Amino acid sequence: MSNDHVVALENVEVHFESDSSMLSRLRGDTDIVKAVDDVSLSIPENDVVALVGESGCGKTTLGKTAIGVQRPTAGTVSYRGQDIWKAKDGEGTVEIPFDEIRQSLQIIPQDPGASLNPNKTVQHSLEAPLKLRKPEMDAFDRRERIYEMLERVGMSPPEDYAKRFPHQLSGGEKQRVALIRALLMNPDLILADEAVSALDVSLRIDMMDLMLELQGQFNTSFLFISHNLSNASYVAGKSDGRIGIMYLGELVELGPIDEVLENPKHPYTKALVWATPNLDPDVDEPDGSPLRKIDVPDPRNPPSGCRFHTRCPKAREACKHSAPDAVPVDGDDDHTVTCFRELDTHEYWDSPELTDEPDDTARLENEPTQ
Repeated sequence: MSNDHVVALENVEVHFESDSSMLSRLRGDTDIVKAVDDVSLSIPENDVVALVGESGCGKTTLGKTAIGVQRPTAGTVSYRGQDIWKAKDGEGTVEIPFDEIRQSLQIIPQDPGASLNPNKTVQHSLEAPLKLRKPEMDAFDRRERIYEMLERVGMSPPEDYAKRFPHQLSGGEKQRVALIRALLMNPDLILADEAVSALDVSLRIDMMDLMLELQGQFNTSFLFISHNLSNASYVAGKSDGRIGIMYLGELVELGPIDEVLENPKHPYTKALVWATPNLDPDVDEPDGSPLRKIDVPDPRNPPSGCRFHTRCPKAREACKHSAPDAVPVDGDDDHTVTCFRELDTHEYWDSPELTDEPDDTARLENEPTQ
């Protein structure tokens, strides 16, 4: 793996045993959920990647795997060229200790209130990362640093907010404290997992603007996860970042925001764009659904071949029997898609079309990831 990348995932798989009955477990007959299946993704310095997809598509699992919280079932996850889990297990030559890696890879959770100790003040919660990252700082310097960060995120007067407990903060203020806590670790990458989904629309935009402003100031990278294409597009667009589209554990399209949204290549990406309301009232909405079926397949038993073929209006018989690999779009390695339609000579073009009729009532749901 290249040291130019903060984090690099290669052919990563994360599989879980699903909940099953006692009898099934005794028989050894348990279902396996392929939450992440053969995903490769590299995140360089000062990069922003926004992952988007329906609930249960595996984006949160992929995010936690990227920051070393979730151990992969297969594949490798590296931080600056160091295999994270070999560092954790002490295998081979470990150039970067696991503790240092974890400090460099931080998270802003979906529910920051649950991650803040209800019995500790804001100042106490923010002192912990400073004591860990900068043990040489005395109490006065820690307090001044915390006050500076509170002011920077608009929590003023900082002396007042520093003395508050979590129940005395609004949802947006809790998110700001979580953001400060992550930044005080001086991280190379922050996972923002549905970090704005619980906020009102106006606060959502303010929070995303703040995250991007501090991302530039602190020279960190962001992995932003959302079920909402509008949020993901906003973050990737303002940062000149990339957007990744996930479906049933697979990264089906990845590229610069303008290319992916203005020239989507995967039928699922087109469906997400179609399902996202246009903010411009003068733009006509497209008629008809780009889905053949609304129902999302059971992740314990995903479709054979291309996993989207059961819902794809462009699916052909070839899609049922083999899964496409990620290929460059028009020869551009920065924009990739997993779809046979990008291959001019693939057998897809000679195979029969699937004949069931599209479901015109189909809609994609934007629900928070549980």
